[in-house]
Amino acid sequence: MTALPVAGDNSPDCWAEHLPSPDLKGNKYNRGYSIILGGPVAATGAARLSARAALRIGSGLVSIACDPSALMVYATALEAVMTKPVRDVAEFTGLIADRRVTAVLLGPAAGINERTRDFVLTTLRAQKATILDADALSVFRDDPKTLFDAISSPVILTPHEGEFERLFGRIDDRKRAACDAAALSGAIVLLKGPETLIAHPDGRLVANRHAPPWLATAGSGDVLAGLITGLMAQGMCAFDAACAGVWFHSEAARRFGPGLIAEDLSEQIPAILRSRA
Repeated sequence: MTALPVAGDNSPDCWAEHLPSPDLKGNKYNRGYSIILGGPVAATGAARLSARAALRIGSGLVSIACDPSALMVYATALEAVMTKPVRDVAEFTGLIADRRVTAVLLGPAAGINERTRDFVLTTLRAQKATILDADALSVFRDDPKTLFDAISSPVILTPHEGEFERLFGRIDDRKRAACDAAALSGAIVLLKGPETLIAHPDGRLVANRHAPPWLATAGSGDVLAGLITGLMAQGMCAFDAACAGVWFHSEAARRFGPGLIAEDLSEQIPAILRSRA
């Protein structure tokens, strides 16, 4: 039997030198353009949490791509985040084909349906830096091979244990399971939990033990996905972006303290960034 994987500790020492830094002569597109797939009219909160987090961590521009039926909800609830109505795969393909788009997040409250599945596969074919969370994972529960076969560009999967088991099967040992899943899928696998594991297909494994218990609150994972998206949009490599995003997420919760709700997390990010400048 092979030895159990050994996980290094997630800390800024591992990735701080690679954190994006704005160029004095740059513009918003130089800082990265994130596209986030929005959910239907009755489920817009998740994508809005992700979008605000992507902006706070430094993405110069963030747009939510949504069905036209949900456009008014997003347009009236968002300010700095742009809204892009997309009726079908063809319109979504045209949106992400823009060379200025540097990262795409799909999954938060997107719906477990053919639309989400098709948008995921379209994004992977476009070879964009991609983060797949929540419904973008569960929609492949009956056909994970199709998802894995489509992965070739930098991709991060961010499942909690239930979503993980739908794609990869039962978890007996979390560290071994995360490493095996990364090798099988060809993606960075971020297995969420009290100890979040970040596994690279090449065998690297990092454990984040920085999270406080009050981080277990509705919408927290949507913020995490947005933080990682914003970092990747700015050019941070997938593995470093995953590790850094998890650390910022945990640090934000630690700084806020008990009583935290998901909306509070992004508002802690500017002070954390200042402390690391």
